[in-house]
Formats: sequence, C-alpha cells, structure tokens
Amino acid sequence: MLVGSIAFNYIVGVMLARMEQHPRAQNLTLFTGITVDIAALFYFKYAVGLANFFGFQSLAGTPFWEIVLPLGISFFTFTQIGYLIDVKQGVAKTRDLLSYTLFVTFFPHLIAGPILHNREMMPQFADANTYRFNKSNLAVGLAIFTIGLVKKVVLADPLAADVAMNFAHPEVAGFTTAWYAVVGYSLQLYFDFSGYSDMAIGLARMFNVRFPLNFNSPYKSTTMIDYWQRFHITLTRFITMYIFSPIALSVTRWRDRNGYDNSRRASAKPGGFVSLIAGPTLITMALAGVWHGAGSQYFIFGVLHGTYITVNHAARVYFPQKKKIHPQSLLQSTLFHAGKVLSVYIAALIAFAFFRAESTGAALRLLMGMSGENGFGLPIPRTTLLHLGILFIVIWFAPNTQQIMSNYEPALGRITLNPYNFLNWAPSIHWGMIAGFLMLIGILALGGTTEFLYFQF
Repeated sequence: MLVGSIAFNYIVGVMLARMEQHPRAQNLTLFTGITVDIAALFYFKYAVGLANFFGFQSLAGTPFWEIVLPLGISFFTFTQIGYLIDVKQGVAKTRDLLSYTLFVTFFPHLIAGPILHNREMMPQFADANTYRFNKSNLAVGLAIFTIGLVKKVVLADPLAADVAMNFAHPEVAGFTTAWYAVVGYSLQLYFDFSGYSDMAIGLARMFNVRFPLNFNSPYKSTTMIDYWQRFHITLTRFITMYIFSPIALSVTRWRDRNGYDNSRRASAKPGGFVSLIAGPTLITMALAGVWHGAGSQYFIFGVLHGTYITVNHAARVYFPQKKKIHPQSLLQSTLFHAGKVLSVYIAALIAFAFFRAESTGAALRLLMGMSGENGFGLPIPRTTLLHLGILFIVIWFAPNTQQIMSNYEPALGRITLNPYNFLNWAPSIHWGMIAGFLMLIGILALGGTTEFLYFQF
C-alpha cells in the first residue's frame, strides 16, 4: 500500500510540475490524484464501518475481517495530498524519487505523525550535513526520546486498563465511575500522544532532522482556539491550510460576486459571521472529527469542537475584552486564569466521551452517568486520586519537554521558554545521569504489548 501510494503520488507530482502552462489539465490531474488518495483512505478506513452499518457482509467479495488498516495510512496520505497541492501552487518543487520516498517514509513519523510539510523537510533532506554524524544532535534527541518513553510507559500505560474497563459498561457507570473514565482517558491520551510526539521528535533529531512541534501542553489552554493551536498542531495546520482556508476563500469570492461586504465589520453581522466564520469552522472541524474514525461519535466530536471554536470566535467579535482601569490582584488574576483553563478542560472532557466511546449511544450513556443519572457510584480509592493528582500537577505546573530542551531548538515552531532555569537541560554529567535513570525506569516499565492510541487514526 505504501509503495503504491508513493509511486502514484510521485508520478502525479511530476505531471503537475510539467503542466504548469496548462492550468485546466493541471487542475484535472490534481483532482484525480486527490480523489485516488481519498478513495484508498476511504476503502481501508471507512468502508468497513459503513458496510457494517448497512448490513453488508463483504465489500467487492472481500469479507470484512480480511480488510486490514495499513499502518499510518492517514499520515502518509495527508502528507502526500499536501505535497500535490503545493506542487500545483508552485510552493513545492519536485525532487528525485529517492528524496521524495525519504520525505514520505522517514520512519519516526509514520505511526502517529506529525503530518510533515515538504517546505520544512525537503531542504533538510537535501542538506549534506544531515547525513553526517552529530554527537550534539544525538544527545539532544536521546534526551527528548527518553522523556517521551517515560510519558508513554510510566504515565500513560498504567491508566489503560481502568479506562478500558470503565468505558466497557457505560450503561451502569455511576457519577464517580463515569467521571473517572473520561478524566482517566484524557490523561492517558495526553501522556500517550505527548510521549509519542516526543519520541518521534527525538528519533528524528538523532538523525539530524528537526520535526515540527506537534503537542504543546493543550490542557494549559485558556480558550478553545488556543487548545487547537496546541493539540495535534500539524493536523490543525493541515486542515487550516487545505480545508478551512479554501472554504473561507470560496465564500469570500462568492460574497464579492454578489456584492456583499467582506470587511471585519461584516463578520460582526449575523449573516457575515455565519458565512465567513461559523460555517467554514464547523465544516472543517466536522471533517477533522471524521478523519479520526468512521463512527458517528467522531463526527459529533468534531462538531462539538467546531461549536466550541465558533463560540470562542463569537465572544471575540461581539464581546471584545476591554482594558481594565484597575489592575487585578495576583489572587484575582490567578483564579480568573485557572477558571478559564478549567472551563476549556471540561469542554474537552465532554468531547472526549464521544472520542473514546464505542458508539454515540455509549457516549450519551456515559454523559448521563457523569450527570448523576445512575447514582453516585463506587468511591474512587485514595491511591487512585493521588495518582491523578500527581498527573495534573505535571500537566499544569511542570514545564513541557520543549521548554526543558528550549536552549537546543528541540523542534520547528515557536518554543516557550522554561520558567524554571534549574530544569533547563544541558549536556552535562548530572543531566546524563538523570536521563540514564529515566531510560532505565522506562525500559523496566515495559511489559506485554501496548499500542499508541493515535496509531488507529
């Protein structure tokens, strides 16, 4: 599947580059290329679910159980669709087949991202220094990888069994059990995806390649717009560039042709807000939700987040923050900031109920349990509460991996400086001992078979 996809998209890319003087043929070629890519993605990722829904036993004579989802199909498909669009727009230049294959198949990102962009990666692969041993990059990459490994196997994996058990029977989940299920999953996903992102960035850095930042403490967000600028950053960038922007541009051109105003003042009017902001946002996030899976629960997950972002935009447009004449006290500002962070987190929790549940019905039953419909439920053990409390302290008060490594440009993108200077990593003996100790803990914590949660997307 991967070899065929690379061969097909490379040929389409070459054809697009040669058709620069023939825009109609170029547009048709681009449309064909994207259609084939999406058709392959649809067959492996969505057709089984839809056929199951309509009661079919097989697809084109192939039984359901013989259709296996190719590893990382969403990531290498999206990477190549972006490449084709950029070649058509003249942003990307075609390279030789070996360079293109390296761009698509560079192994650290294949399982769960990040979604790579050609303008970031191709110049690095064309640089001769990338293929020379660099002990500094090896040290930085190994440190980042170690932190990611500990996040995955020490912080995320121990939550997996309880989360799976609590989501398995949502119809009987009481108040405490339902909340523990969703909160536990939010923490498992956080450290699982954060750990994977660190490991991918660290592995790439060992090979002198810098990956884009893909995860940046999303639970510290104070708005939903900020949340999606921190959570799965490269997916947000992809859907903004290739879905939201084209939709918004088409709407703007339609309004121009029909004599409508497209100024900022127009977006504050109900019709302008719906067509220029709300509509493109909801469509984009609904598609982002469906990208994660074929079930209706993923569609609802996307629509929920689209609604959150739309409300966030509406608040900015209709209720802009005014400068306060009297500055708040430290306590007031801290409580206000904490309230915003907590409200964003709770909104994300509601959406996570759909994201993790087996079906929309199961998610709704779990939400009913969270509302107390099934009674109070069993008390949560103190050790479990202590465990969750420690994880929240790490999430909300500790610096993230990029901040710890901020002196060494750990990833492409804007890196926030570490507020704690004593936690800035450096190539020294004591940091080497810490990294070695963490690596030992990570290796000892490995046991059985575990999977990255995002591999299935």
